Amino acid sequence: MSSKQTTLDIVLAGLMTQYSNRVPDVSKIISAMINKNIINSQTDIINDHIAFRTFAHPYLGIRSLEKIFSYYGYKKRDFYEFKTKKLNAYWFSPPKESINLPRLFISECKLTELSKPTQEIINSYLKTLTSDPVDKLDLNNGHDVDSFLHTSLWHQPTWEDYQAVLAESEYAAWVLYNRYYLNHFTITIHKLTQNYNTIKKFNSFLESIGIKLNHAGGKVKISADKKLHQSSTVAQSVPTLFTHKNGSQKTHTIAGSYVEFAE
Repeated sequence: MSSKQTTLDIVLAGLMTQYSNRVPDVSKIISAMINKNIINSQTDIINDHIAFRTFAHPYLGIRSLEKIFSYYGYKKRDFYEFKTKKLNAYWFSPPKESINLPRLFISECKLTELSKPTQEIINSYLKTLTSDPVDKLDLNNGHDVDSFLHTSLWHQPTWEDYQAVLAESEYAAWVLYNRYYLNHFTITIHKLTQNYNTIKKFNSFLESIGIKLNHAGGKVKISADKKLHQSSTVAQSVPTLFTHKNGSQKTHTIAGSYVEFAE
């Protein structure tokens, strides 16, 4: 195993550890899958992809974040544009020598297409960035990269600012608070045992163990070519202590990350 592969393993393990700690549904689903003999251990799960969100910004965005994973051998593939949500995205394939590593999906919010008031709020937090922070990282140190991906580059937004951004863009508000925390990871369903290898069957299993599924746009989302069927959990609620503009502090519950399933 190459040194870059070892470092990448550290980075991905760190991402999954932080993500699992913030999304209790992950351990609940995996434990139930083991108890039902769907898998023998967590390592049997094929993680189809993990997803990052960011801002299109001179010192952030896809072109910044991709530097990390390109260094470890990931290759940029197809471009996607989501016009109504004001997003651009690419997916990245893992190094060829790697087995069962997830694909990456990195998207970015096109800040210049948001309203002027929302742009002003977001830019008031990003103004502390004067260079691309990835350029200062030692990409050979997996623990440093893991720490970077879980450390904010700007101070936490006030409740009023978070709410104002949320009113226009759920995506932008999520990034403003969460930054590079994983937005979701995706369990590959069609590789499971026969009784659980379709989205419909697996959704029934999930609901039987008390997992709440996202019904927005339909419980099962089907691609235009009918070849991809997906579902997901409702985003985990995260109790968060916010400072208000009058200086007071109060805990509010906001949307965090979720788990996705793909057939």
